[in-house]
Amino acid sequence: MTTTPATLTAWNIDPAHSAAEFKVKHMMISNVKGKFSGISGVLNLDEADPTRSTIEALIPAATLSTADEQRDTHLKSADFFDAEKFPTLTFKSSQVKRVADGEYAVTGDLTMHGVSRTVTFAVDGPSQPGKDPWGNQRIGLSATTKINRKDFGLTWNAALETGGVLVGEEVTITLDVQFIKA
Repeated sequence: MTTTPATLTAWNIDPAHSAAEFKVKHMMISNVKGKFSGISGVLNLDEADPTRSTIEALIPAATLSTADEQRDTHLKSADFFDAEKFPTLTFKSSQVKRVADGEYAVTGDLTMHGVSRTVTFAVDGPSQPGKDPWGNQRIGLSATTKINRKDFGLTWNAALETGGVLVGEEVTITLDVQFIKA
């Protein structure tokens, strides 16, 4: 029996065409959404067997934006992300499982606020490669997961007079990432 050697190709995250977004309940009645920019990292893709692929990503915490300057300043403070002390959020995969055709469960360590936890992203993709106007090969994927922000030391909150809390604990993270073949 012979085995085919892995055919890994490196794909760099294109920060101009990638987004990391989150949503969390505000006052237990609606969602507040935010995003980070400046994502960097690399996907080492095994096109013959994507389950042998790996991905690493880095997100600058100071790029956080919720379209409200006062809220952004609070979220970047020591009450939440403490962006000055913990300037990056990172993800490093440890396992890729095929769920269905074009769908994967990517497990790895997510680190934010100085705390690492194992999370699993539901991933749609990668897409078929396409060539941009400058001759670069590109692929894309989307990924989602839910975390409890308290698991990462993001514990600040305020009680509401009517009961409940100002900020929900469950956070949905959505990534839409485009890669350029290295």
